[in-house]
Amino acid sequence: MSHAFLSESTHDSSPTVIINTRPLERAAPLSTHLKEAGFSVVDMPMLTLKPRIVSEADIGLMQDWLSGSYDALVIVSPTAAASGLAVWQALKKTTERSTDDLLSESRTLYPSQPPSHLIAVGEATASVLQDSKLPFSYQVLQPMVANNEGMLAMPEIKRLQAGNKLLIWRGLGGRRLLVDTLKARGVHIDSIAWYERIQPTDAQANYQQWAEQFIKQNISQSPRFSQSQAPKPIVVISSGTAFEHWTDIVEQAQSNSAMASKSNILPTLTDFNYVVLGARLANIVAEKQLHYWQVEDLSPTTILAAIKQGRLIKIKP
Repeated sequence: MSHAFLSESTHDSSPTVIINTRPLERAAPLSTHLKEAGFSVVDMPMLTLKPRIVSEADIGLMQDWLSGSYDALVIVSPTAAASGLAVWQALKKTTERSTDDLLSESRTLYPSQPPSHLIAVGEATASVLQDSKLPFSYQVLQPMVANNEGMLAMPEIKRLQAGNKLLIWRGLGGRRLLVDTLKARGVHIDSIAWYERIQPTDAQANYQQWAEQFIKQNISQSPRFSQSQAPKPIVVISSGTAFEHWTDIVEQAQSNSAMASKSNILPTLTDFNYVVLGARLANIVAEKQLHYWQVEDLSPTTILAAIKQGRLIKIKP
């Protein structure tokens, strides 16, 4: 049931709507930056971060890392950084309460410097590591571009081969390109998933409420809404999981029997333009014949610049 929900033209008095689907914990800087640039921003998280129980296996991997078993540690998000540091500090407190016979173990768990390279995927992650309560200074490395490709280009990652070991602090899922590429070289990879990313319980209701209100507002401004000259809303998508959740709620709203009986049909995926992170996500969006901007990091300035440059990639059926 395809129709012209919104046109491609940007010649309209109302500001372009941008839907920020980032988790609430990470959405504020981008939303503020876009609002200051004159956009109408809707915070509609497609992911919420749920802490996972720290297992004995996780503690074992931390102890292995602290004893020098790994060549590098990659931390993929601020949440992963904060979670890993908290466990490290807890391990230190535990050993401090032990007997003097365990003094050497305490030193192993709390060395005077990190036992491997520390690699933070982005600036926000690096900031958490640099602002930690650890009583010594250390260098946090970052890729030139904050994505999988950027990390693979780092000398500390490029030199890893068969026989080397890498530890990753992350959320459940994600970073497959980095993992698959290094495993193909024979690198041994372990990871600790400190949290999982789930769809917020109110995501469906929030989207449907917004879509209904958006249609009503446009109909009040233009009786021939299907020929409106307002620009398409723009959706910021930061991960494959977020896009899966976005797809689910848009398609669910479309098929909702209560809405299907109304004369105004809710939008389809093609009624939006997208800002997507990295080539892998761009390929997923392109396969669905959707129009998008591709960015290589999620900094507010990068996303705003991509939209303002207007180099929207249009996929022809």
